[in-house]
Amino acid sequence: MSRVTATYEIESPVGVARAAEVLAGEQSTGTFVRLAAETDALRERSAARIEAMEITGVSDRPALPCRLEGERFERGTVTISWPVGTFGTSLQTLMATVAGNLFELAELSACRLTGLTLPEDFARAHPGPQFGAAGTRAKMGGHEGPLIGTIVKPSVGLSPEETGALAASLAEAGIDFIKDDELQSDGPDCPLAERVAAVMAVLNRHADRTGKRIVYAFNISGEVDEMRRRLDLLSAHGATCAMVCLNAVGLSGLRDLRNHSPHLIHGHRAGWGLFSRSPHIGVGFPVMQKFWRLAGADHLHVNGLASKFTEPDASVAASARAVQAPVAEGGPAHPAMPVFSSGQTIRQVGPTRALLGNDDLIFCAGGGILSHPGGAGAGVRALRQAAEAARDGVALEDAAARHPELAAAMKAFPPVAFG
Repeated sequence: MSRVTATYEIESPVGVARAAEVLAGEQSTGTFVRLAAETDALRERSAARIEAMEITGVSDRPALPCRLEGERFERGTVTISWPVGTFGTSLQTLMATVAGNLFELAELSACRLTGLTLPEDFARAHPGPQFGAAGTRAKMGGHEGPLIGTIVKPSVGLSPEETGALAASLAEAGIDFIKDDELQSDGPDCPLAERVAAVMAVLNRHADRTGKRIVYAFNISGEVDEMRRRLDLLSAHGATCAMVCLNAVGLSGLRDLRNHSPHLIHGHRAGWGLFSRSPHIGVGFPVMQKFWRLAGADHLHVNGLASKFTEPDASVAASARAVQAPVAEGGPAHPAMPVFSSGQTIRQVGPTRALLGNDDLIFCAGGGILSHPGGAGAGVRALRQAAEAARDGVALEDAAARHPELAAAMKAFPPVAFG
């Protein structure tokens, strides 16, 4: 029988070996006492197994508040597996199994889920992204290079008409992709229906005139029935992309959206720091993105290099690569398109492309476009010039000698500290 394997970094006042036993038991056949019905045959058939264990250190104090006291808190990495027969290919039950009550166990003074290996069953049981990178380019009528994008700013406060006017100016600037901020969905000050009508009127005219179709990701996050109606609204106006806040709509909401959507699904991970910032508890993004991809997200936010957030660049790089890697061991790969954002300028384009080795990405810059001294159009052109230089292996300085927009951007945006 195929098995799911998860890796955890843990700390425990009772030792890593004992804590791993408790974790495996609690998350499969066991509880706080041995039950008469928990026979050896049942355990052999259905219990979780400890596959590997490594002691990595010890501390004289717990990383997190812990009910159990101890003189030493042993740290280590443990790998545990479960038979697929206990939960099938349900993403919801898989989540409850590998990331359920285990974080609360008294035997654990730290617990972080860092790895998840899925068998082929999962890749074949779930639809995955409907479009991905190739489908995104097709929605645009064909496109080469990374998608140069931006976010509507101010995040909230603009009327539907003002949002449409901003979209028109960005379209004229040559933008590829625009998205609503995650704070803007369907509030009374900027109703979604009016915003969609205003934005798509200008973007459809732009497409008719130029042949270029710009992707605008409208935030349709809401109840399931609301999101279905909002999909119909997008279709009525010729829109191509629906954005949802993944942690808000949940796996079931995302999957329902995938089942009914003729549009790209742009997944925003708003609130992700709650799960990821602490090294002592939470879930790694390379794990969680597998759930979101299997449920159907075409685009996934991964933060950005040298960004305004606390996440280190190595973590951002691992997240981005994970989004393009196969989701399981066999079956359809279900790759999605990583979205880089937050404090991005021409300085990060080359390193971003280098870490992936391809152009199947969305590079979102707000100030990096709108603050260009030559205006938004020059900002878009400078980012595209930086991306082309990276593709061709040309240093920014050398490319800037041929492109005045890039040269101006290099003066406006000083070098950033990667790390």
